[in-house]
Amino acid sequence: MDDEIGGTADEARYRTLIEAITDYAIYMLDPEGRITSWNPGAERLKGYTEQEIVGRHFSTFYTEEDRADGLPARALEAAASEGRFEREGWRLRKDGSRFWANVIIDPIRNSYGELIGFAKITRDISEKRAAQEAIFQAQKMEAVGQLTGGLAHDFNNLLMAILGSLEIAKKRAVRPDVIDLIDNAIQGAQRGATLTQRLLAFSRRQELQLGPVDVKQLVVGMTELMRRTIGPEIFISTEFSSELPSIRTDSNQLESALLNLVVNARDAMPGGGEITITAGLRYDRPDSSSLPPGEYVCLSVRDQGEGMDAKTLASATTPFFTTKGVGKGTGLGLPMVHGLMAQSGGALVLKSVVGEGTTAELWLPVADKSEMATIAPVAPEVPLEPAPTALTVLAVDDDALVLMNTALLLEDLGMETIQASSGEEALAALQTGVLPDVVITDHAMPNMTGARLCQEIRARYPTLPIILATGYAELPDGVGDLQDVVRLSKPFSQAQLSRSLAEACQGGRCF
Repeated sequence: MDDEIGGTADEARYRTLIEAITDYAIYMLDPEGRITSWNPGAERLKGYTEQEIVGRHFSTFYTEEDRADGLPARALEAAASEGRFEREGWRLRKDGSRFWANVIIDPIRNSYGELIGFAKITRDISEKRAAQEAIFQAQKMEAVGQLTGGLAHDFNNLLMAILGSLEIAKKRAVRPDVIDLIDNAIQGAQRGATLTQRLLAFSRRQELQLGPVDVKQLVVGMTELMRRTIGPEIFISTEFSSELPSIRTDSNQLESALLNLVVNARDAMPGGGEITITAGLRYDRPDSSSLPPGEYVCLSVRDQGEGMDAKTLASATTPFFTTKGVGKGTGLGLPMVHGLMAQSGGALVLKSVVGEGTTAELWLPVADKSEMATIAPVAPEVPLEPAPTALTVLAVDDDALVLMNTALLLEDLGMETIQASSGEEALAALQTGVLPDVVITDHAMPNMTGARLCQEIRARYPTLPIILATGYAELPDGVGDLQDVVRLSKPFSQAQLSRSLAEACQGGRCF
């Protein structure tokens, strides 16, 4: 080949140019695919020196699967017949490691049009591919989050109707066997409510009480609960850095997330083993996340289990994905943890090697110093006085089943109800009828949301107590100014409804 294309001053300049390029592997092949030249970029990228590789077939760089599929030969045939071959795929370095490559093969012909070889350019685009996959994963998770958040809201309304009816049915049931059946149904519906809370957590729509949390104190306080949960076959050890700062998150939700990770670790070690919980201060951020620079506490749970392959690891935080078998896992545990971390300004990072176990890292931001300075001691909770029973309550909900059950729960408490199926209908009732003692409204309603209705009521009737029933964490701008609006999470029980009424009526505001 060199005899036919080399020996000129132009070729010397060409070689000087090629040898100066170190970011690309640029080399020549003979018509059969054997390597005839090798630039420094190729040595840097693939690990072979020129002496080691010249004369060998370029299929050396292909994976075993691609060689078995005949890809190297097809690449040369395509380049020769079509004038160029370009593709992305896995390629191998000398040490056996893989990288994601962009490959271009161009045919070289002499002045008679005869094929005398190929020019090949290979570029490592692993970082670009990783960035594209991260963007795709984030978009996918966002789309799934929006879907699951909507499903959770609709499911909560169904559970609201079921639980409300079951509560009243239990009160009115006489036969013990019927009461037992109702109790079973209530437990099943409550398990469904737990699933919806996990869906809302994943979609970042659960209501959080963010504040400073002492990680070491939280873990130590949970140790006995974790040991009872996982059984005697598993040993738990803990390691904490000294001078560990507080983090900013919801302590109750973090406890739930940590317990979930510990149970997952136990399930990965059916024959027993050790779970190690560690926490340390980090001044960087995990490579695989988009967290802003800052100080983080990394709380990790490490097991000695069977580990996960790359495919399983990539799907681990996808809702409803589980490796535990039918009936043994919901596939919502890790998505819930992922959602909590995102809502807390942190990240869930999973690391796993088949046969070597899994480490789940919870990266959480350090609590702001000003927030730590202003935190007040927790005052003992003052019991609420029961709400008056002779109240008139305006109940607002666009779901007819939920509205009917809310009215049923209120009337069973001895209260009179006015019902409205929209914000507009509720305002009309307030303008034309007798003013109620309390308003309880759903948030997620079409046309006029419950939050907007609260604003309208507050503007027109400043002293009228309001309860906003919602399962969502975020509400439109301006609602945060309505500090005296009582929040009630759906689905709610009759006892929770009664407590919210008592809270709304504090200070004699109900008349």
